[in-house]
Amino acid sequence: MQTASNSLRRARPLLGTFVEVAVAGAPQPVMNAAVEAAFEAIAKAHSLLSFHAAESDVSRLNAEAWARPVTVHPWTFELLGGAIDLHRRSAGMFDIAVAPILQQLELLPRTRDDASNAVVPATTAAIERLPGRRIRFKHPGTRIDPGGIAKGFAVDRAIDALQERGILSALVNAGGDIAVLGPDAHTIDVRDPRDPRRLLCRLPLRNEALASSGSRFDPFRSSEIIGSSVIDPRSGKPVTAIRGATVRASSCMLADALTKAVMIAGTAAGRLLDHYRAGALLVAANGTVQLTPDLQAAVCLAA
Repeated sequence: MQTASNSLRRARPLLGTFVEVAVAGAPQPVMNAAVEAAFEAIAKAHSLLSFHAAESDVSRLNAEAWARPVTVHPWTFELLGGAIDLHRRSAGMFDIAVAPILQQLELLPRTRDDASNAVVPATTAAIERLPGRRIRFKHPGTRIDPGGIAKGFAVDRAIDALQERGILSALVNAGGDIAVLGPDAHTIDVRDPRDPRRLLCRLPLRNEALASSGSRFDPFRSSEIIGSSVIDPRSGKPVTAIRGATVRASSCMLADALTKAVMIAGTAAGRLLDHYRAGALLVAANGTVQLTPDLQAAVCLAA
C-alpha cells in the first residue's frame, strides 16, 4: 500500500460484519468516489442475495420459482451459475439448496411458505437457468440459501467497482473474506479455528482472494466454540473432522465456496482445488495442520 497521503481506508457495518475497503495510488477525490461505489456494490449484493429480506431475489425465488420462472438481477443469475457449477464439480459437497436443512437445525428461520414443515429438500441440481435471466426450480421443495458464497461474491463486486473507477491497488475485507487488487503483497493474518484469539499463520496475498470457514462463536460473549459453521448437505449434519479451512483462489466467491468443500472432504478435495487453481490450509480436529503444495512455501505458521 502507498503512503498515507496517497491512500484511503474506510469501514462500515455490512453483510452482518464489518467491511473494510482500503485503496491507494489515485487522487483523493477518485479514491473517495471509488470507496463509496465499493460499499454501494456490497449493499446491493446483500439486498439481492439475503435469505431474510422479503424483497430479495433469493426470497422471491424461494417463494415462487417452484411454480413459475422468476426473472432475477444479472448478479443473482451469475451467482447461481457459479453455484450450479460448484455443486456439480464438488459432487454435491457445495449446495446452496441446503436451506431446508438449516431451517431444521434452527440455523435459519422458517418462512410463512415453509410453515407447514412439509418441504422435502432438493439439491442445487434442481435449479434451472433459463434465457432472459429467468430461474426455475424443478422441484417444489427447493429452497436456496447462498450464505456460503454470497459474502465472497459481494467482495468481488466491490473489487469490480473499484477497478471500474480506475483504482489499481486495493484490499476489501468482509469479516475474513478478503480480496486484494494489484501486484503489491498484503500480509493476511489467519486465526486459529480452535481458538479465535490465537494467530495460526500469516499469508501474503496479491491480486487474489482468501476466505476461511470453521467453528461458530459469538465474539460479543466469549471466544468459546459453539459448533461447526459448515453443514454437509449430503448428510445434513455439522462437519466435525475438520475444524477450519482457509482457501486462496482467483476470486473471493470461489474461495468462500471452496472452504466448505475442504471442510467436508479434507484432503480429498485436492482435485477440486486443482481444477479451480486454488490452494488450501486445513486444521483437523486432532490439531494437525495441512497445506496444499502451493501454500507450503508461502505460509508462515505462528509459533
